[in-house]
Amino acid sequence: MTTIIDGKQLSQQIRAEVAEAVKAITTAGQKQPGLAVIIVGDNKASRVYVNSKKKACEEAGIYSREITLDGETTQAGLLEEIRQLNQDPQIHGILLQLPLPSHLDESEALQTIDPHKDVDGFHPINVGYLHLGVDTFVPCTPLGVMEMLKRYNIPLEGKTALVVGRSNIVGKPMAALLTKANATVTVAHSRTRDLPALIGNADILVAGLGKPEFVKGEWVKPGSVVIDVGINSVDDASAPRGYRLVGDVEYEPAAQRAAFITPVPGGVGPMTIAMLLANTLKAKQKFA
Repeated sequence: MTTIIDGKQLSQQIRAEVAEAVKAITTAGQKQPGLAVIIVGDNKASRVYVNSKKKACEEAGIYSREITLDGETTQAGLLEEIRQLNQDPQIHGILLQLPLPSHLDESEALQTIDPHKDVDGFHPINVGYLHLGVDTFVPCTPLGVMEMLKRYNIPLEGKTALVVGRSNIVGKPMAALLTKANATVTVAHSRTRDLPALIGNADILVAGLGKPEFVKGEWVKPGSVVIDVGINSVDDASAPRGYRLVGDVEYEPAAQRAAFITPVPGGVGPMTIAMLLANTLKAKQKFA
């Protein structure tokens, strides 16, 4: 029987735990954790995501500050905003909402964030610490995946794990975390040969390609764990909004073969904001 990993329920549990810890901090007379989100321009998808983060912070008792910059903001102006937040004692976590307008240098902006406030885990110092096995900030989505595996008591040591996708946000940190957990890890990508064979041998499959239903259910190893990080919109005239959301894995046939699987939506997605809150709390507790 296949177990559906309920990311929505699990994320609510984590958010409640964060809220309880924040309450203990403020009851003890300390400042509440603070998160600043910088958004540049008027990207509708980014705006929806930022609003979700703001609401989650409010529910957890975390101070939230939004800095909205004009789409024509210069690189110097953006970096100055970041430097001011680095020095602000009320702010423990800084998140730069991506993507940035094309005229801005994303890499330089991320490197300007104080590594101790880098709750997205994108600063090169934190990336290096992750690969060295040092306790640091980890990107929220792969951190959420690891929390899922932990809370569902899924063993990783000695298992064969396949990460499909090599992005800096998901694929690479995911592989590092699974390696740290003593899994035997392979990273596959668009140029990998005979991907179905690799998937068919994987005890743990993490798919983060960004291609709707690219991984066919028949490729999945029976009894394996399937973590679908993808979320894609596909046209569907029969759906209420004219489209539906699907993952990178062909869900129904994969669910018939896997022992554990995450749905889309309601799987990995809700965990990302939950882990952002957890990272903000960590910044307050460990680095403030």
